[in-house]
Amino acid sequence: MSDLPSGGEHASIASVTDRVQAVGVGAPVTSVHFLGDRAAFVGAEEHVWIADGQGEISRIEVLGGGILCAASDGARIAMGGDDGKVVALDAKGAVAELAVDAKRRWIDNVALHPDGAYAWSVGKFAYVRSGKSEEKSLEVPSTVGGLAFAPKGLRLAVAHYGGATLWFPNMTATPEFFAWAGSHLAVTFSPDNKFLVTAMHEPALHGWRLADNRHMRMSGYPGRVKSMSWSVGGKHLATSGADTVIMWPFASKDGPMGKEPAMLAPLQARVTVVACHPKQDVLAAGYSDGTILMVRLEDGAEILVRRNGTPPVAALAWNAKGTLLAFADEEGNGGLLTL
Repeated sequence: MSDLPSGGEHASIASVTDRVQAVGVGAPVTSVHFLGDRAAFVGAEEHVWIADGQGEISRIEVLGGGILCAASDGARIAMGGDDGKVVALDAKGAVAELAVDAKRRWIDNVALHPDGAYAWSVGKFAYVRSGKSEEKSLEVPSTVGGLAFAPKGLRLAVAHYGGATLWFPNMTATPEFFAWAGSHLAVTFSPDNKFLVTAMHEPALHGWRLADNRHMRMSGYPGRVKSMSWSVGGKHLATSGADTVIMWPFASKDGPMGKEPAMLAPLQARVTVVACHPKQDVLAAGYSDGTILMVRLEDGAEILVRRNGTPPVAALAWNAKGTLLAFADEEGNGGLLTL
């Protein structure tokens, strides 16, 4: 496998660039999510752009100011704003208000649970609402860096300085604290509910095996990890932050303890965002030079989706069936690929 030549033709690699439907958002994009088979491009300010397979775009105002965070469960996108509001956008384009901070403070993080519960954070407080039960809150030692619901049961992971806290909002049990020095930002549960992983402010990941709180240190990155994605079945965790996609093995009961990660799709550019295919051992990777590759995990075979020479890739997402890939760069140049 060879590096793609910078600025030149990607002659040695299969390409599907001619099959990409361009989507011109025309404003900075922070994330992309699918609502059914329509791609929703979340902007940095006020709006979400929804594109169908023909490239038809509709713009929806969701918040009155900056959009600071977003999360999706495939049926809706929850977003938090600098106006203190948490809203949800559904597949019909309807916007519903989920919560308003009493002091109109910034909403730093949001998370969605498959059963309809949702969580958000303001400063050192995490909040949860589920079904018709009242809002519940938890104060952690410092500003919340990230939120994630466990795949089973109503359990919320709250990342913060010094580690992560596991909280059962509907139970009186004391929240469980997982300590590790440093500032913990994004957080994710493995799909089998056995591991918890955080991306740190320093260029590293940290993980815990939930059965016995064993630590998993995943370091060696040249830059901060800002994107993580579980492969189908949770066998690997794909990450950004290096000039290759770093794939940590999670198939065994020890996860990545004592193991080296696989490194796929090396380029003369930093990986900025990763998205694993929902059904097959394939991933999409976006780079700081605008390149997007699809990569087969088994043998590292690559297919070019977008050539380099454009702004850094900011967002990637697959639809639930794995038949559509959406992407956008930092300036809002987007695309849809039908597979």
